[in-house]
Amino acid sequence: MQPKERRETGEQDLFRSRLDQIIDLQHALVRLARAIDWRFLEEKFGAVYTDKPGHPPLPTRLMAGLAILKHMQDLSDEALCEHWIENPYYQYFCGEEFFQHRLVFDRSSLTRWRQRMGEEKLLALLQESLAVASRTEAMKPADLARVIVDTTVQPKAVMFPTDAKLLNRARERLVRLAQELGVELRQSYRRVGKFALIKHQRYAHAKQFKRANRSLKKLKTYLGRVIRDIRRKTASNENLRETLVRPLYLAERVLAQDRHQRGRKIYSLHAPEVECIGKGKAHKPYEFGVKVSVATPLRHSRGGQFVAHVAALPGNPYDGHTLATVIPAMQAIIGNTLDRIIADAGYRGHNASPEYQFKVYTAGQKRRITPQIKRDMRRRAAVEPVIGHLKEDHRMGRNYLAHSSGDAINAVLAAVGYNFRLLLRWLRLLLFRILIAIVGTSQLRFS
Repeated sequence: MQPKERRETGEQDLFRSRLDQIIDLQHALVRLARAIDWRFLEEKFGAVYTDKPGHPPLPTRLMAGLAILKHMQDLSDEALCEHWIENPYYQYFCGEEFFQHRLVFDRSSLTRWRQRMGEEKLLALLQESLAVASRTEAMKPADLARVIVDTTVQPKAVMFPTDAKLLNRARERLVRLAQELGVELRQSYRRVGKFALIKHQRYAHAKQFKRANRSLKKLKTYLGRVIRDIRRKTASNENLRETLVRPLYLAERVLAQDRHQRGRKIYSLHAPEVECIGKGKAHKPYEFGVKVSVATPLRHSRGGQFVAHVAALPGNPYDGHTLATVIPAMQAIIGNTLDRIIADAGYRGHNASPEYQFKVYTAGQKRRITPQIKRDMRRRAAVEPVIGHLKEDHRMGRNYLAHSSGDAINAVLAAVGYNFRLLLRWLRLLLFRILIAIVGTSQLRFS
């Protein structure tokens, strides 16, 4: 079924007060709610629903408002539920007319809604944030003609991978799953496997690597025995084999992989899509997650340095080979043709389409550089604090959403939260300026 959208009715209730009667209607969050085109979001998100019979989905304004608030204020799903039930401004932002004393949604509703929308539909929130910035004069549409593009790493919520930890975790997962399915194993190696892991960690810390390697070999032996035992016990049961095919496949990959091998490796059993990415940082040589492309306008707008486009790039591609997909996607969001793209030296030898071949300028470039382009090149570092805020304040620093789709969704919502937080600050500043103007005119009148 299609969601039953909420509309302003103006109804009164004898036992409940309307939210617009108990809150400050000049509050920045109220003004932001009025500036957003909720009909546009309803049209975009409503396309995923069908008219088949069933329980009606939750209203679009409620779910989209919750997604904006979550990443704007850097809240978990649980914390968002707690704040929503006690904050009338949050409820008004999500379309409520009367104050609600109980949750009108479940925590799991947020997860299901994100999965149903996906990255493609959630980009409408980013597009709407740029539209609101234009309508409130926080940013001029012409500011989006010249952009800075850079990449960063969005780390996944996984433990730091070591061979010993992965081997022991793979054995524990197989043993636990076998017990749940009623498969009796010859031995679980729970006690000796734990001791072998502790010994390996202590020997490695003491730089006694021969002894550490002996403990690592024991862990490999224990995991190999458990894998072969499970295969023998489930050989005649087709249902058990289908249930265990993926856990066994991951465990065998962990057992077989070597530190010097080329190609994809398993760095986390619950998130096998995680990649090892090195960005040359002295304090963090390797990060485990997914590469993300971030684009911001070259010019600093009145409302701040907004995010024009963001996209997850699975497979750890070379930065310069991402422009062929990033540029068309960016144009689809901003609805404008790009005049100039500034990038760092990692984009040399890029694969942008022919019409953009001479519009991309990389650091260290000498040819076709005019004094104006030199001034633009000095603005390239403006994207770095934007990336820092996305990571520290808007949940891109550690992604808790599952699978590759969760990587893409979290990156988009982090940019949405960042843009709407800038808009919230801009609306507060506008209100402050209006109050100053009113006070100034009143003083002149009485003087």
